[in-house]
Amino acid sequence: MHSGGGRDMFKQMKSDIRTVFENDPAARGWFEVVFTYSGLHALWAHRIAHALFLRRWYTLARVVSQFSRFMTGIEIHPGATIGQRLFIDHGMGIVIGETCEIGDDVVIYQGVTLGGTGKEKGKRHPTIGSNVVIGSGAKVLGSFSIGDNCNIGSNAVVLREVPANSTVVGNPGKIVKQNGERVRDRLDHTNLPDPIVDTLRGMQREIDELRKELDDQRKADRRVQDPEPLEIQLHRDLQKR
Repeated sequence: MHSGGGRDMFKQMKSDIRTVFENDPAARGWFEVVFTYSGLHALWAHRIAHALFLRRWYTLARVVSQFSRFMTGIEIHPGATIGQRLFIDHGMGIVIGETCEIGDDVVIYQGVTLGGTGKEKGKRHPTIGSNVVIGSGAKVLGSFSIGDNCNIGSNAVVLREVPANSTVVGNPGKIVKQNGERVRDRLDHTNLPDPIVDTLRGMQREIDELRKELDDQRKADRRVQDPEPLEIQLHRDLQKR
């Protein structure tokens, strides 16, 4: 019984190492991968913490996860459910919440948050499908699903469900490609929409319009306060005739 469990564990570890080689062209050898890849260390520690969590050894599970966080800079709650062949690239600053569920063959880059949006109990973190890539700095917040075969762009902020086979970019996140077809005519990845800049530009336009209205009103007030002399008005009327 115990030997079978040990074989399963080593089989899983070999699969994890193979996943690193499949996703990272910089990986040179198994020794380097085993001893220097913090994403791999965080994943292995999570497997231990999750097993303890399922046995309701909650405090010990949190101790393991906190030690892993201290060593790797990657925070994975022991309650999170992670599928096969997860690859964490670089990894620093990643946060994965308690009720998060991650499918198979998912790639997560540094600075990603898979979190909640409030203090509610129960399911409050996202469900990530299989074959999903989540770019560095992206935030997926809430208890909704990201479908299979999706790409979440770097620094995207996703607050609602994303259907399968979609690409999402921006803040707030917008679908720009679905089922291989662009949703927008053109996407310039070096010039993504900035809602803050758009808001400031809109405010500047409103200020300019208010200034123009104020100038027009001031001119009208001056005409009322300083009417033309009667002689000038009569002279202008005679010229018109």
